[in-house]
Amino acid sequence: MDVRKLQKIAVAALEDIKGEDIEVINTTKLTSLFDRIIVASGNSNRQVKSLARNVQDKVREAGGEVVGTEGEDNGDWVLVDLGSIVVHIMQPAVRSYYNLEELWQAKPKRKARQGEPEQ
Repeated sequence: MDVRKLQKIAVAALEDIKGEDIEVINTTKLTSLFDRIIVASGNSNRQVKSLARNVQDKVREAGGEVVGTEGEDNGDWVLVDLGSIVVHIMQPAVRSYYNLEELWQAKPKRKARQGEPEQ
């Protein structure tokens, strides 16, 4: 399945169940393991699990493959591996702590030298 179509399906599945702060990160220039990371928040263990299950269901309904999942037992952070896209669904505190968006950004913020303003 085309990565853009897969991305559209995954984002729509997250939006269906009120996933919050959905962010798509293009990783094609950063790694050859996958093309996109999608990060979303859920407000409870139950919502995080439901979001992950909905992504899996919608991808399978569209004829896509779910390679695997991690973290469904706990529900603080569930990873759904779709091959070319990895979906991370987390509770806000976990998301803030691990800050995947900053970790995977293409251009890390440069620390200012003494006397220079920060970027």
